[in-house]
Amino acid sequence: MADDPQRNFRSAYYEKVGFRGVEEKKSLEILLKDNPLDVEKLSTFSQRFPLPSMYRIHVWKVLLGILPPHSDSHALVSRYRVEQFEDVSGALTAMRFVHASTPPTELYLRVYQLESRQLPRRSELRPPDAEDENFLAIARAMEEIVDDPVDCYWLIRCFVNQFKHKFGDSIPHLPKSLEHFLSQEDAALLAHLKTSGALNSLPYCLWFRRCFAGCLPESSLQRVWDKVISGSCKILVFVAVEILLSYKIMLMGMSDPDGVYNFLSNMPQENTDAIVSKAIDLWHKYCGTPMHSV
Repeated sequence: MADDPQRNFRSAYYEKVGFRGVEEKKSLEILLKDNPLDVEKLSTFSQRFPLPSMYRIHVWKVLLGILPPHSDSHALVSRYRVEQFEDVSGALTAMRFVHASTPPTELYLRVYQLESRQLPRRSELRPPDAEDENFLAIARAMEEIVDDPVDCYWLIRCFVNQFKHKFGDSIPHLPKSLEHFLSQEDAALLAHLKTSGALNSLPYCLWFRRCFAGCLPESSLQRVWDKVISGSCKILVFVAVEILLSYKIMLMGMSDPDGVYNFLSNMPQENTDAIVSKAIDLWHKYCGTPMHSV
């Protein structure tokens, strides 16, 4: 989008009087009227701007392929999604893998396992492994964001699958990226984390495999997931960097790696919106701002 002085003035005015994002919301509404929907433009929009809460779930469903680009098919496809979820849930009940009091997140896990041919025999059921725990953490967070259980399942399933298939090869390299960008932002903090041995003990699984589910409150988490769902796993690095920068004073006073790990794994829930906003600014600073053609 080319710089427009009039638009920039309006945006500055809207922000000053508390209506930040008014024009962006209008732009998104224009995109959502397209038929078929332009998934690439929706993705770029989501990378560049925060999604309005009233449209977030719908945009996520389109970006994750739960709904097709052709809006005419949305009602039919939604009905098929409901039927598939109910059929699989019914089969699991008949096989006595789940029952009326099974927690929804466990139900979502069993449905996912059956659909991906990973469901163990009942005689071989075991406590959740690391991958199952990652799924359950994301499921618990999604459950707080999405009211409808069928929508919730499909969003969890497609989020997890997209994350694995699109970013699976990148995840092991994210800790090194964190080290690089932290060196740019605060070399002294990085040096302290290295010398204390804490750098190798940061909660990387929580940050980079659970995408901050169970770490950030949902109001902040969904803004991070906007970026992940629309195509960036690098945002996770900058959220981690900003968390470290935000708690620098406390971290500089800690020399026990376990203490650092426990603090960051159970970090205070205040100011997380500000942390995410700064992380997004940092992400744009180093990775640029995607352009879109609304």
